[in-house]
Amino acid sequence: MNACDISLYAIIDPSRTRQRPLEKMAQAAAEGGATLMQYRDKTADTRTLVANARNIKLALKPFNVPLLMNDRVDVALAAGLDGVHVGQSDMTPADARRLLGPRAIIGLTIKNQGHARAASLDLLDYVCIGGVYSTLSKDNPTSIGVDGWASIAKVFRERDPSLPVGAIAGIEASNLGEVLSNGADGAAIISAIFMADDVREATAELRSVVEEFRR
Repeated sequence: MNACDISLYAIIDPSRTRQRPLEKMAQAAAEGGATLMQYRDKTADTRTLVANARNIKLALKPFNVPLLMNDRVDVALAAGLDGVHVGQSDMTPADARRLLGPRAIIGLTIKNQGHARAASLDLLDYVCIGGVYSTLSKDNPTSIGVDGWASIAKVFRERDPSLPVGAIAGIEASNLGEVLSNGADGAAIISAIFMADDVREATAELRSVVEEFRR
């Protein structure tokens, strides 16, 4: 597996940036302390996705923050990104690994214990379990809560204690400590970063919570 710091995982989605430039928002999040970034865009055409991905990657280069593409392995390849994050209905991790090679970072969304037991851990660099809390950033009909998160994470801890396991959905500064104290290696965050008035400041506040749990 590739080393992967998911402690403050920023997901940038044009629908949740208040129409501000993606590359500037990505740069601000990196300045604030994001450790990993994902570009997620469910509406743009392929050429726009590739162009945006390249621009975001360029903005992140001075910070050495890896950039992953949500779902679209072809865009990750075309834009020279560091990897992909796939869901349960996207391209399989096996196919993504075959196309992207051993050095790519590949993450997977996990929603229940069945997903956790079926995941091919030798193909993955991290997983994100959710949705933990209710959120407007994605259609999550039900939230599993921290207890639900912990019960699914336990499957991974038993299978491979070294695999980074993150939390996703509805996470912000006020509840990030709760998921970290329950064993999460990090959290994937969208709105609490990119809907904030000051993206850098919002990210720095979240980073301070992460640092508290690293001491």
